[in-house]
Amino acid sequence: MNNEDIEKCDFIHVHEDLVKDVLDIMPEEEKLYDLAEFFKVFADSTRIKILYVLSRSEMCVCDIGRILGVSQSAVSHQLRILKQMQLVKYRRSGKTVFYSLSDAHIKTILNQGFEHINE
Repeated sequence: MNNEDIEKCDFIHVHEDLVKDVLDIMPEEEKLYDLAEFFKVFADSTRIKILYVLSRSEMCVCDIGRILGVSQSAVSHQLRILKQMQLVKYRRSGKTVFYSLSDAHIKTILNQGFEHINE
């Protein structure tokens, strides 16, 4: 048996009850699209690095750039995307803007991702 055969049923038989159960709870297409867009944000290693840094401490653009060894402009660009997806938030203190994760869910997602790849 080769790998292609493993991915196919030996004969066509739809398990109607199982299919119906899943279709009944399947999220709307728009929600699935939003979820796919959410996970696309995690597909960039610079954004992952920024999220990891912010999971450890609130930081300004200068500090993040120094840690990652990239320009403030590059950090700002990625932070803009992360803000649009509501993964990070910011607060102003005088002339400095500090960034942090929007909520604990983001840190959980990162931690679960690391658990998965380290298995």
